[in-house]
Amino acid sequence: MTISNPNNKYLDILLQPIKLCSEYTPKFGTSNKSGTTLTEFKNLYASDPLYHWIGFDSDLMYAAHKAAGGITSLYRQLGIGCERLIRQIISDQLNLNEEQVIWGYKIEKDDGSSAKLTLDAKISLCDLKSDSDRESIQEWLKLSAIKLGIEKNRSQNLAGAVFEIRQGYKSADSKRQNADLMNAIRAYNENFLPVMMVLSAQINSIVLKRYQTAQLLILVGILHDDPTISTYAFCEQVLNYSLADFFRNNSDFIKSEIDNTLQSLLKP
Repeated sequence: MTISNPNNKYLDILLQPIKLCSEYTPKFGTSNKSGTTLTEFKNLYASDPLYHWIGFDSDLMYAAHKAAGGITSLYRQLGIGCERLIRQIISDQLNLNEEQVIWGYKIEKDDGSSAKLTLDAKISLCDLKSDSDRESIQEWLKLSAIKLGIEKNRSQNLAGAVFEIRQGYKSADSKRQNADLMNAIRAYNENFLPVMMVLSAQINSIVLKRYQTAQLLILVGILHDDPTISTYAFCEQVLNYSLADFFRNNSDFIKSEIDNTLQSLLKP
């Protein structure tokens, strides 16, 4: 299934979280959910003898804090936008409903209670209504299994794929890695191929090698024609949607929105 004009919808999905960043204000350890205004910041730091003596109670210092925290928020919100965008594309292109594109499992916590962990997207062969979609996904699963060195009897039983979607992956945080690897194990236990999809080309090389060793398929935002290594090739060849063209065609508009957000963050 291909919807006729998804462009505006996809732009809204991508940019809606990013626009929230323009409203970011630092909290400086306060409990104020809306953050701290410039005046409140200057009063707070002026009341601190050291910070007042050395000049931290200034407009520039506030602007620096706002920019630093805002940039972190911008990357985070871009990740949320990318996650929602890919999930919607999968849903639209493969004619899947909201429940069909979500996958999760329950774990028991140390205190005996349970929690449900969810991944960002799922493609299950049994949910696909189109024979051509099913054949396309099966062929991609076969190629991915060969690339990862998965045993033939195991690869033939793959029921689909589950995705963790990121805008980039520069962090080498061990807790995050362990969680990703646990997700991969659970996915394989349910006969799903675990996939880490990154929309940019930014991924930590150590993390990349560790995940590949664990037979976690990594799709990176590079312009390449192999759908087992490139996010954009996967979208075009497997989902029949050119994500690269979406970004190319809307680049000026997206850049304008990002510029507006950055201008807002750089103002005291």
